[in-house]
Amino acid sequence: MTPPPGWYRDPSAPHVERWWDGTAWTEHRRSPEATTPQQPYAQPQFAPSTPTVPLGTGGSGRGKAIALTAAAVVLVAAIVTGAVVLRGDDGDPQTQTAPTPTSSAPTSAEPSPSESSSEPSADDPSVVVDELNGITLPLLDGWARPQSVTETDIMMTTSGTYDCPGDDGLCRHGTVISRTVTSNDEKSPETLAKDDISEAADRAYDRNKVNQRPFHGITSHEVVKQGSVAVAGRTGYLVRWRVKTEAGPGGYVQSMAFPSSVGSESMVMVRYAFDAGEEGPPLADMDRITKGIRPVGDEGTGGGVGSSIGPTQ
Repeated sequence: MTPPPGWYRDPSAPHVERWWDGTAWTEHRRSPEATTPQQPYAQPQFAPSTPTVPLGTGGSGRGKAIALTAAAVVLVAAIVTGAVVLRGDDGDPQTQTAPTPTSSAPTSAEPSPSESSSEPSADDPSVVVDELNGITLPLLDGWARPQSVTETDIMMTTSGTYDCPGDDGLCRHGTVISRTVTSNDEKSPETLAKDDISEAADRAYDRNKVNQRPFHGITSHEVVKQGSVAVAGRTGYLVRWRVKTEAGPGGYVQSMAFPSSVGSESMVMVRYAFDAGEEGPPLADMDRITKGIRPVGDEGTGGGVGSSIGPTQ
């Protein structure tokens, strides 16, 4: 059985944890001190030693022999298992092997690899959790968890759908996407946000992932806000456009980049797409959501580095 996505002990470096996306290992790593849950899909654990009768304190010779034999078997099994875990056929650490369940995993109810009793869960009605990037986003009134969407990195949408004014299909008045930047090694939030905004606008209001044009394309755009902003205690950068479309009222798109506070601190991109007009969500929700983004497990962190910096008009 393939384990679900989550943080697991890295087979190639047991002193750190690595993100398993459900099918393969990613390059996201973090220190195990960042979380306290047990790892039910961690590397095989050894069976507890068999109690023995202390020599010289009673018990028959046969009982002692059985105890010593059992202890020897456990020791040999531990050595063999350790050798298998630490070395593959070619002598290199096995980094491509999926984490597998073990028969010695605890049977009592314990947190999963991605959960902690002190952290928000997917069932918390007030937030949505992006565990890979280590952040939570506030779920404001009028917003809902994604349902029947084609993009896996959509974190929330406005409630309900409507008939797109362009190509046939269903549209939503607002979406918020969170994803890890993997296209390049750029670490400047400003550069990343400015490079991303055009693609974000095209994906939302020009041509979608299934090659439809729900608004018959973008006719023009203008920059309405850009600048540095504090996100989850880190300094980020945002760019916001107002776009006009061939069909419908157009909308607002925003690209916001900032470093994650977990693992290798990869850059995170949060995209917003809000329809303009009376039917669209309040534009102020962009700022409310940004202000409410927190590191997972640290609900009190909303400012920090860059908290006194605000985006320019």
